[in-house]
Amino acid sequence: MTTVWSVLEITGVVAFAVSGALTGIRSRLDIFGVLILAVVTAIGGGIIRDVVIGNTPPLTFRDSTFFIISCASAVGVLFTYRWLDRYQNTILFFDAVGLGAFTATSANLAIQHHLDSLFIVTAVATITGIGGGILRDMIVKEIPYVFRQEVYAINAIIGAAVFYYSQSYLTGSLPLYLSFVVTTVLRLCCIKYKWNFPVLGMDSKQVVSGEHKSD
Repeated sequence: MTTVWSVLEITGVVAFAVSGALTGIRSRLDIFGVLILAVVTAIGGGIIRDVVIGNTPPLTFRDSTFFIISCASAVGVLFTYRWLDRYQNTILFFDAVGLGAFTATSANLAIQHHLDSLFIVTAVATITGIGGGILRDMIVKEIPYVFRQEVYAINAIIGAAVFYYSQSYLTGSLPLYLSFVVTTVLRLCCIKYKWNFPVLGMDSKQVVSGEHKSD
């Protein structure tokens, strides 16, 4: 189980790091900036999670494996980014795998730290899943992707809730895998069928008209 789960987590780290590196390149950052953005995207959510649940110093600072993998992924992107741009759907697939792995792992970690309420478990899992992406977008001065239509956080919330409730009925690692499958499949469905939240706003002409009326 450990080997399989490690592969899933590494897959997620690589996918998140690639996403961060590509964003850095598109934002015309230098090599150091691209590396930093890749690392922040891949492990930023995990660092926030560990601080929130009191798992300090964060695991990343005690085990540099994910940090090294993030840097290696970013270096790989520097040499292949023109090719990777053609395979966005593949990257999205691995991103979904990463979200599923991080959601299940973080929900389980919250339980292990005796934070056994539904709200805390789902909050911790969601922070881990979307935290790195939010930091990435803020660094390049963009509105975080998860706040613009994309149904992303909901997948993590549902996956974490599945883990929380399935513990009462399933034993061993089954809740972990069930949470992973549910989160990943939901994310893939959102990508395939373009499930998004509606964007609320007013037409610019209406805004101008309204301003004139108020004058």
